[in-house]
Amino acid sequence: MTATAARLESDDPAHEAAPLLEARGLTVSLTREGRGVDLVRGVSFTVMPGEILGLVGESGAGKSMMGTAVTGLLDRPLAITAGEILYRGRRIDNLPPSELRALRGRHIATIFQDPLTALNPVFSVERQLVETIEAHTPLRGPAARDEAVALLARVGIPAPEKRLASYPHEFSGGMRQRVVIALALAGRPELIIADEPTTALDVSVQGQIIELLRDLCAERGMAVILVTHDMGVIATLAHRVAVAYAGRIVEIGPVAEVVRHPRHPYTRGLMAAIPAIGTRLKRLTQIPGAMPRPDAVPPGCAFAPRCPLAEPRCSQGLPPDWVEGNHRAACWRAGEGSDTR
Repeated sequence: MTATAARLESDDPAHEAAPLLEARGLTVSLTREGRGVDLVRGVSFTVMPGEILGLVGESGAGKSMMGTAVTGLLDRPLAITAGEILYRGRRIDNLPPSELRALRGRHIATIFQDPLTALNPVFSVERQLVETIEAHTPLRGPAARDEAVALLARVGIPAPEKRLASYPHEFSGGMRQRVVIALALAGRPELIIADEPTTALDVSVQGQIIELLRDLCAERGMAVILVTHDMGVIATLAHRVAVAYAGRIVEIGPVAEVVRHPRHPYTRGLMAAIPAIGTRLKRLTQIPGAMPRPDAVPPGCAFAPRCPLAEPRCSQGLPPDWVEGNHRAACWRAGEGSDTR
């Protein structure tokens, strides 16, 4: 057994009886000129306290839209048109704006994909951090500033007291991402939605960010929804993984199970596309075709036009869920199973 596989089996959080977050039949639609197009279609998942749930898939699969829906940051013409989102058993998708503002930052925070646009370029890091701390915690004045210094130190910013006065453009990309993480932590949330936090970072910095998120979850008992297209990051950091395709979750389960025994052909394709170390290949494996546009999703299984195992029934209706323990896949042939390598 590899070291990664051993970690996947031994590092699962102790799940509490009740989920921290639950999405039930979540549908997000774009409405223009009286016509609606579903971008997220009937998605259901849970996040337990202290758990890292990976959300993976190609660009356009709806991953970021699912995270945005959780935080209530959808703007017209986008809207949740079906389903519900519950935080600690309380429905939050229909809260008025004032209650949503109280929820964001203090209970649910976001690490945005692009740290350069997530930070205000005309304000110092001190002002942005202290303002966030004072908005979501009882700390004020010098105590809030001390907390800001401590947060920068915790995320690995050298000489944090000195760098507090710096502006975002004075940091490297990796350091800016650390500042964004510090901002997300400022309200001491229970859940963080990390939207591709390692995108555009070099490999060494990616590793540091991954270690930082893992340590913070262990220290603070936070849960994380990790949105990414990188199965390697998922295998290293997440406890469970949900695979998204064309606005649906087509497979979800413990990372060790999904990585070793993917049940959906799309998941198998994602795993096969990862080159094996030490193996010489003339061509990298790829999934043929492209994901359908949201307004042109075929009936039945959306992956059927690209699937090597497709049958006539795949295009006639949505496949039933195959379930084995905590592992679930939406495929007629999921019960046949598969190993990645």
